[in-house]
Amino acid sequence: MRILNLLAISFFLGCYVPVVLAADASVTISSPTDGAKISSKSKIKVSYDVTRGQQGDHVHLYVDEKEIVVLRKLKGDYTVEPLDAGKHAICIKIVNKGHTPIGVQACTNVNII
Repeated sequence: MRILNLLAISFFLGCYVPVVLAADASVTISSPTDGAKISSKSKIKVSYDVTRGQQGDHVHLYVDEKEIVVLRKLKGDYTVEPLDAGKHAICIKIVNKGHTPIGVQACTNVNII
C-alpha cells in the first residue's frame, strides 16, 4: 500500500519519486570495533548480523571497496586475511539477486599496525 501511495503522489506532482524498500533491512558489524588497532600479522575476525529486508538476497564483504567474499549466512563470522599497515575500511553490503547493492550497509574502520 505504501508503494502505491508513493507512486500516486509522484504521478500527482508530476515528478519521479524513487521507491526504495530498504527500510526493513539492516547490517551490524560487532567486531572489529570502529578504530580498532590490529597487528599486520593477525587475521581479522569480522562478526556481523544482517536483516536483508524485502529487496535483499545476500551480503558481500568488502575491504577498501574491493569485494572479498559473498556471504550467504545472515549472521556469523568471517576471517579476513592479514592486511598491510595503514587504515582500512571493512564493509558489509546487502545486495539483491543480481549482486547489486540495495543501499544498506555497515562499515568499520581498522588501523593495521
